[in-house]
Amino acid sequence: YSLTAPSNGQLSFSFVGMRTQTVQISGRTQIDITMLSDALGIDEVIVVAYGTASKAGYTGSASTVNKDLIARSQVSNVTQLLQGSASGVQVISSSGQPGSESSIYIRGIGSISAETQPLWIVDGAPLDANSSALNPADIESLNVLKDAAATSLYGSRAANGLVIVTTKKGRQNEQARIDASFRYGVSSRAQKAYDRLGTNDYWELYWETLRNDALDNGYSAMEAAEIASRDIVSALEINPYGPNFPQPVGTDGKIVEGAVPLWNDDWIKAYEKGAKRMEAQVGISGGSAKSTYYVSFSYLDQTGIYPGASFERYTGRVNLTNELKPWLRLNTSINLTHSSTNNAGDGDSDSRNALFTAMLIPNFYPVYARDLNTGEYILDADGKKIPDYGDGIYSTRTGNASANSNHIGNAKYDFDRSNRDVALIRTTLEVDLYQGLTYIGSANIDYNMLGSHSYANPVYGSSASGSVTKSFARTIAMTFNNILNYQRSFDEIHSMKLMAGHEYYEYNWTNASASRTGFPSLGLDEPSAASTVSAGSGYSNQYKLLSFFGNAEYNYAQKYFFSASIRTDGSSRFYKDNLWGTFWSVGASWRLSEEDFIREIPEISKFTIRSSYGGQGNDNIGGYYAYMGLYEIYNNLGESGFRTSQLPSYNLKWESQLNFNLGLDLGFWNNRFTLTAEFFNRESKDLLFDVPMAYSTGYSSRSQNIGKMRNRGVEFQISGTPIQTTEWLWTIWANATHFKNKITSIPSPVITTNRLRIKGGSMYDFFLAE
Repeated sequence: YSLTAPSNGQLSFSFVGMRTQTVQISGRTQIDITMLSDALGIDEVIVVAYGTASKAGYTGSASTVNKDLIARSQVSNVTQLLQGSASGVQVISSSGQPGSESSIYIRGIGSISAETQPLWIVDGAPLDANSSALNPADIESLNVLKDAAATSLYGSRAANGLVIVTTKKGRQNEQARIDASFRYGVSSRAQKAYDRLGTNDYWELYWETLRNDALDNGYSAMEAAEIASRDIVSALEINPYGPNFPQPVGTDGKIVEGAVPLWNDDWIKAYEKGAKRMEAQVGISGGSAKSTYYVSFSYLDQTGIYPGASFERYTGRVNLTNELKPWLRLNTSINLTHSSTNNAGDGDSDSRNALFTAMLIPNFYPVYARDLNTGEYILDADGKKIPDYGDGIYSTRTGNASANSNHIGNAKYDFDRSNRDVALIRTTLEVDLYQGLTYIGSANIDYNMLGSHSYANPVYGSSASGSVTKSFARTIAMTFNNILNYQRSFDEIHSMKLMAGHEYYEYNWTNASASRTGFPSLGLDEPSAASTVSAGSGYSNQYKLLSFFGNAEYNYAQKYFFSASIRTDGSSRFYKDNLWGTFWSVGASWRLSEEDFIREIPEISKFTIRSSYGGQGNDNIGGYYAYMGLYEIYNNLGESGFRTSQLPSYNLKWESQLNFNLGLDLGFWNNRFTLTAEFFNRESKDLLFDVPMAYSTGYSSRSQNIGKMRNRGVEFQISGTPIQTTEWLWTIWANATHFKNKITSIPSPVITTNRLRIKGGSMYDFFLAE
């Protein structure tokens, strides 16, 4: 194109999302310009409760996980995307089990006995399935909402914060785009194992144990030393020094001269193995002027670093948007997942936990059967090493050294498997009723089927006759919404948004399980092949929530922003007199960077102060009938009957939280450097708590509303872009959070379970010496 301009003038080139560039004309007849991305300066739009909002004027507290970080991450569970990427968020992975989900805490733990995890929203509806059902590669955006202004619209369900997931969609007027990837990786143990005693040190210290025991029983020092040297082999039930040294530890407590262990088996190294991760996925997206589509399929195969641990997942997703009429739109999202997990035990004291038990076994107990005279391996008929179970055939191990157990051998026969089938269905209808007035109706269903099958063989290991347990659990969650939105601007100065909505939520859960023992031989692992029924159960539960909510937002000249929201929830968990709980919030923000006195400072590109205050509730104490007096069926010598199992708590009511937030957002040099600082105070009251009772009453606890608790702290998040050219973009960022938990009120001086609950203390205190 061409244009006429004075020779001493300037040309300014600008475009949304690009950096404005100004050049001098100075008599030039041709000018070439390459536009540069200005993603740092874009007014970001974030997904919030029941809609979207401009982050620049948002009154709430929200952290967004970087989109590029999501694309680069190689994680099996979406919860791991939050680790280290959002301020105020703790992500705790207590398991190395492939595919397992992490625990997430937003601004501390706000309840003692009730739910402490945030509410997950996927494409506008709560997620009622294991987060492993989501393929991280399908995620377009991931936002964490933390304060009352951000979460109160979800009322009782968002007492612990919100994590909002939006999946990818196609783009209008775009030809089919195909994205495919294949990844393969290996992993190893992240944290080094504890240093452990060698064989000589262990035997010398154990000799001291035996000698001291003899001294305590009145023997002289010489007699005690002789007893310890004489009994140490029988006490440890093995002699790794061979028959030439029947008393390997002398009466001086030292290994006798010439005694050398015939083997040195490191159980941890024997159990650990290289883990692998293989992932393949393909996504196809595109659209016309009136419809878009996104279709994806992925396969993941991951193994753990210890025997018997693996995770396999198939996921498929279809996202469709259709403009049926200029005033009518239909959006549909379907996610199907099938996953299989081999569980290897991950509890701190679980005997199935290979790494835990490996730490208990000293190196002088052999992993594989050995000739106790020479230390050579004993091989089977095929020339393979034989796992040593400590069963006395070749050698023995003591009870505290995992007797009758060898995970390498058991992994060939025993298993603990689970298969999960998940369907997430989202359907939304949008109708433009009048100028600025829109109706949104949605129907959402989450279907989850979990089947588990665990088996212990009757020949090898600690199971005397073999055992099997098989169980099935099915959940169906349904959420229906009716929402009216109204948006209008006046004179390009005043702008407002109004919303009113209704929500119905229903959760249905049913399960059945059975256990049997007594297998005649190896190779049989179904319950019908076992001879004796040992246990069986099955039951169903239902939970319902009816909600009404509203929200109002106003801004003046894009400088001053105000918001208010209210929601009332009716929960089936409470007695009719305490059925309903009402929750609310107010918030405000001031964009000082739009004021003339700040505009005159070119280095400042963003300067916002915001604050909010409000309340949320919590009804999730774990049981579905917490207020009722309950009975259970009891078998008394073959005769069925009833016995009480739970005292009624008709006064039980909503646990509530009051959250205050004060935030500061700063940006310099076109937002090449940004800083966000926040102070928060999270007060919990009427805590839902299972108060311990004297066992002489016939009950162990009773659900009550007791006490108050506080989480108070600060958050910081900084980012910078030292280099931004057409070839290079280098961004650095960091976040930090510090908070203190404090119990501010409690009905009795001390409440103890395995934790110490005392006024002035915290809920993290154990009932142990410091």
